[in-house]
Amino acid sequence: QVQLVESGGGLVQAGGSLRLSCAVSGRIFNSYGMGWFRQAPGKEREFVAAINWSSGTTYYADSVKGRFTISRENAKNTVYLQMSSLKLEDTAVYYCAARRFGASMKYEYDYWGQGTQVTVSS
Repeated sequence: QVQLVESGGGLVQAGGSLRLSCAVSGRIFNSYGMGWFRQAPGKEREFVAAINWSSGTTYYADSVKGRFTISRENAKNTVYLQMSSLKLEDTAVYYCAARRFGASMKYEYDYWGQGTQVTVSS
């Protein structure tokens, strides 16, 4: 029943910044975990970042540590992915996901959004 809607994707030059948003329908329970994944052309879908809704504990892939920040705004039922120092390799479709029983770095989430395209140009 949970629905996720991503927004904020677009075209940005290398070195620039972009913020993605994920709006979650309905109530978010304390046990929920939220994650961001991405899939680039010719590559498998990979984990990017995750956050536990209740505690705010975050997790990041090594490739984005220090550049990306995941956060949540409880009052708006929204999760964000702030992306900075973007590289050409960051070009991908970015997906928001929700997991019933806490954040995970694996592809084991219960609900998925439709994705939003991020293109980094030189």
